[in-house]
Amino acid sequence: MEIVKAVILMLVLGGVIGLLLGIASVKLYVKPDTRVEDVLAMLPGYNCGGCGNPGCSGMAAKLVDGSATMDLCKPCKADMKEKINQYLKEYCA
Repeated sequence: MEIVKAVILMLVLGGVIGLLLGIASVKLYVKPDTRVEDVLAMLPGYNCGGCGNPGCSGMAAKLVDGSATMDLCKPCKADMKEKINQYLKEYCA
C-alpha cells in the first residue's frame, strides 16, 4: 500500500511541476535577437578577416553593437553596404 501512495504522490507532484513549467514558459518567454544573423546574411561571407575580425560573424556582431563600421568590409559591394547601413540605422539605433 505504501508503494501505491508513493506512486500517486509522484504522479501528482510531476503533474503540478509540469503545469508550473508550462505556465512559466509562456509568461517568461524572451524573443530571440536575430539582428546579428540578419546582418551576417547580408555580408559577403568570405570570412577573409580583412576587417580585423575572425570572420563575417565577428564583423556582424560588432556592426550590431556599434563598435565597427561597414567601411572595414572591403569585399562587400557598395549597394550591400548601403543596405546594411540602412538596416543598422533602422534596427540597431
